[in-house]
Amino acid sequence: MENVKLIRATSDDIEKIRKIGMETMYETFAKSNTDENTDIYLKESFSPEKISEELNNTESEFYLAVLNEQVIGYLKINFSQAQSDVKDKESLEIERIYVRKEFHGKEIGKILFNKALEIAKKNKLKYIWLGVWENNFRAISFYKRHGFVEFDKHIFRYGNDDQTDLLMKVEIDI
Repeated sequence: MENVKLIRATSDDIEKIRKIGMETMYETFAKSNTDENTDIYLKESFSPEKISEELNNTESEFYLAVLNEQVIGYLKINFSQAQSDVKDKESLEIERIYVRKEFHGKEIGKILFNKALEIAKKNKLKYIWLGVWENNFRAISFYKRHGFVEFDKHIFRYGNDDQTDLLMKVEIDI
């Protein structure tokens, strides 16, 4: 979509990030999980305090996808010690690419991924990696189309449930 703007998020954007994060997580995962685990996860992961802490981490960045003044998705990336798992200073973690359901299939995810790729190249990093729930086939397909390959697995805590995330990465041609 040609009118989508990417804007680096600031602490003024906490509520926008919380709203879209909770909405997209619920749309994507609630029907595959218990209400209790979904509620726990949303409260813990999207509290104002948690989002504020993430926004203030100098090794993390958020970018909002905005169309006609409306936030339709966002990207969260992590460098070095802010990464959830690998913590390799020569890599970039995509922790979240969230897009509102009505904008699926409109290349918003690709725009957000390309922003991460641009940042990784600018920082001369060797690869981008991410974790994706093993049952999120739509996302796995998206990442494979963009050159990601599975290299490991880790446990992702969703409420009181331990789930398996596939760790995937793509090498960067600098």
